[in-house]
Amino acid sequence: MTQKTLSNPLARRLFLHRHALGEAPTGTGKGADLVRVIEQIGFVQVDSIRTVARAHDLILYSRRHNYRPPALKRLLEKDRAMFEHWTHDASIIPAQYFPHWQHRFDRDAEKLRKGWKRWFRDGYEEQFETVLTHIREGGPVTCSDVGQDEPRSKGGWWDWHPSKTALEWLWRTGQLSISGRNNFQKIYDLTERVIPDTHRTKVPTQAEHIDWACTSALERLGFATPNELAAFWAAISIADARNWCMRALREGRITQVDIEGADGTLRPSYAWPNVIEAAQDLPPAPARIRILSPFDPALRDRARAERLFGFFYRIEVFVPQAKRQYGYYVFPVLEGEKIIGRIDAKAFRDENCLRVQGFWPEAGVTIGKGRMARLEGALQRLAQFADCDNVAWNDGWLRC
Repeated sequence: MTQKTLSNPLARRLFLHRHALGEAPTGTGKGADLVRVIEQIGFVQVDSIRTVARAHDLILYSRRHNYRPPALKRLLEKDRAMFEHWTHDASIIPAQYFPHWQHRFDRDAEKLRKGWKRWFRDGYEEQFETVLTHIREGGPVTCSDVGQDEPRSKGGWWDWHPSKTALEWLWRTGQLSISGRNNFQKIYDLTERVIPDTHRTKVPTQAEHIDWACTSALERLGFATPNELAAFWAAISIADARNWCMRALREGRITQVDIEGADGTLRPSYAWPNVIEAAQDLPPAPARIRILSPFDPALRDRARAERLFGFFYRIEVFVPQAKRQYGYYVFPVLEGEKIIGRIDAKAFRDENCLRVQGFWPEAGVTIGKGRMARLEGALQRLAQFADCDNVAWNDGWLRC
């Protein structure tokens, strides 16, 4: 039997719909509506850089233009509908998935014990009970509230004092949770005070955990290889994902399908049996332009994004300025179902202005009147989200 093929246009459409980018960015952007958005995409990566807006806020704004940061803060710190922990990186995750992090806590304890011996100064393990007692008796803390008599470095991202290292260890292994943030500084508290009992006391079996990780990843990706399934949550091994695929294929739960890339090549993948019909039934994404975060979940897997959209992207934050091809923090630009370029923009709040420093269209993309109007509209809305009233364009902003 000839293997089914999902064309590139339909693959992009399905993928964008699964990531809530195939629909208009309407909705309240708060409360239950915001919970639904985060559940749909799975998680929201957290990042501190705020050239325009922090990554987690821009990710949500791209899908709900009514979204404002206090709505997420409420879900995390008051409603406890979300929690903060690691997927492939620090992320905000629906609280209902917390039981599956119990497996990560056990795994990370062993992994971190080996790695942190090399990275950090000695003495942090001796601070575990001291830190826990401090929090148990005195309430939530930030890293500045503990280890007052310990030497502190003025620099070095990972040059933590022992009690700071202990806080991170206890968080990464589940004994502490993030109860909130103050000016982006983590506030740590006992997990039993942060995570609702209904989520905290459940521990799925390893088999249940693997099935959840693969099923939920495939639901959000639309189609995937075992490597992509394992990488989505970074919760299981590639071998676990491969075995799940073989078993699910034998049981008829999934099917094999070739996914057409932007260059016409085919990539064997797994999907739900009705994947082609499901993609054909989806409406085209709105033709509007959206400015995406470099950490948008639709672009997190850079290789997958390049295969689907023909868009090569690497963030250049850690690249020396003289060696950057584009800029420090350049945003991908999505129009409908195509990525049409990247834009270097920065909010100068003291000037009440979002400044466009450069726009690089993709090959074959021209900036006519209609597209320019859509781009200007997207940037004006983004400026307002970034607490700016105006958009200014630097001379020579259009780069070819």
